[in-house]
Amino acid sequence: MRITNNMMLHNTSMNINGNKGNVLNLNSQMTSQKKIQRPSDNPVIAIRSLRLRTSLSKINQYYDKNIPDVETWLETSETALKNMNKILTDVKTQCNTGTNDYLTEDDRNTILKSLTALKQQLYSEGNADNAGRTVFTGYKTSSQLTFMNDETDTSYQITQNFTYKDVEEFTYYSGKVDMPNTADEMLLTENIPEIDKEAFDRIRLAYDGIDGIETLSYSYGGNTVTFDTGVPEADGSVVYTSGGVTLTVYETEDDWAAANDGIKTVEPGDMVLIKSTGDLVMGKELSSELKSNKADFQIDYQKTGFEKGVLRPEYYYNCTDVSDPANPIEHTKFDADGNKIYEDINYTVALNQTLKVNLQADEIFDMSIYQDVEELTETVQAAINAHDKVKRLEEMQNQAQFADCQEELKQWLEAAKKEADYADKRLTEHYSAGIGKFNRYIEKLNIAYTEVGARGDQLEMTQARMSNQQLTIEELKSSNEDKELSDIIIEYTAAYNAYTASLMSAGKINQQTLLDYI
Repeated sequence: MRITNNMMLHNTSMNINGNKGNVLNLNSQMTSQKKIQRPSDNPVIAIRSLRLRTSLSKINQYYDKNIPDVETWLETSETALKNMNKILTDVKTQCNTGTNDYLTEDDRNTILKSLTALKQQLYSEGNADNAGRTVFTGYKTSSQLTFMNDETDTSYQITQNFTYKDVEEFTYYSGKVDMPNTADEMLLTENIPEIDKEAFDRIRLAYDGIDGIETLSYSYGGNTVTFDTGVPEADGSVVYTSGGVTLTVYETEDDWAAANDGIKTVEPGDMVLIKSTGDLVMGKELSSELKSNKADFQIDYQKTGFEKGVLRPEYYYNCTDVSDPANPIEHTKFDADGNKIYEDINYTVALNQTLKVNLQADEIFDMSIYQDVEELTETVQAAINAHDKVKRLEEMQNQAQFADCQEELKQWLEAAKKEADYADKRLTEHYSAGIGKFNRYIEKLNIAYTEVGARGDQLEMTQARMSNQQLTIEELKSSNEDKELSDIIIEYTAAYNAYTASLMSAGKINQQTLLDYI
């Protein structure tokens, strides 16, 4: 085969361009420290790089965004639970103090002030929020758990369900001494009330000061007794009759007592509902029958007006906001079978792994807490008032204007002392019972706190695993895409030397031709 000069020039030009291309490619690698600049440089590396980058992007989303969000949510919940635990512990401490039989006037006033302050902040921790989202309100993260202001016109129709286990014994005290201020009033000893007490079983509604009931029913053994049509009485009460049982609804406990010659009582087979306290009081025979047959209860009632700091009913019960009758707003907490509708907020913290971050209000804050603290507060106030009456009557014994009615004053004083003794006994009873109740509330809170802690531990393990995965994927990605600068320099030097050598060779290739030998 004859080799011509043109062939040599062509091959030399191709080799020079090839070497120059290698230099250019290595120069690009040197500046970017990447193996390829475009997918066509190496399709295998490009495809593997896309897969690794996709995996790393997901891991970064979990590790850098989702996991920190869950962490702050759980920390917010944990802090709120700690604060609520402290509040309940403080109330329990006041209960321990209240069981003392030798409380002084200062002791009672101190307890009253403490309970009043604790009542105001009782459910405030339930409004804890994480980045503007309330953590204990289920899907309604833009709403508050409690009423933020006194809402006198807000009205709800509420459905509450109870079982025989919710029936508790409660002592009702009758008779309060209305202090005489003049000698003439002192002489009217017929106005001295009968001081008495009687224990009945009751069911306590979540709210006091209700407007009235829509329906009330109880059932056991396949039988249901329903009270849905009442007859107004002249004394302001409303009487319902069903199944041989009479239910009488009174506005206040005083109205109840006034209808029964000043004594709070209920017939053995009947019931009484007090709207001001939300108490459904049962006669002893009826209560025994309902408890022995394990009865279930459902009460539909309406309440208008809510105080600041009280829990909103939609987070606990099926209810309807009827503040605007033309546009009622229905809230469903339980389905038709009575099963709770859960509103779980889940975060994806790893591939195919989610973590529930929220607890709902009814899993933490018992509706009965507020009513219990309210009753404790009222009990202390009643004891303070009763002892104040005794003190004032004792002072009257030394006042000249009452000199001619000492015998009558003594009768008033005996009644006042009996009221004060009953008030002290009631104080001791309520606070003794309160210790057990608040122990249960604290226990429920501790269970929720433990659950938050368990989720935190799970999140911590997931975070460690995702950190390791993130590091591994980054190393694989770097191994696939990146190139060591030292290796590039060595290859670049070799390629540049080859390029310069090819140029030198090309410069000498045509220095001699066939004409030099003719």
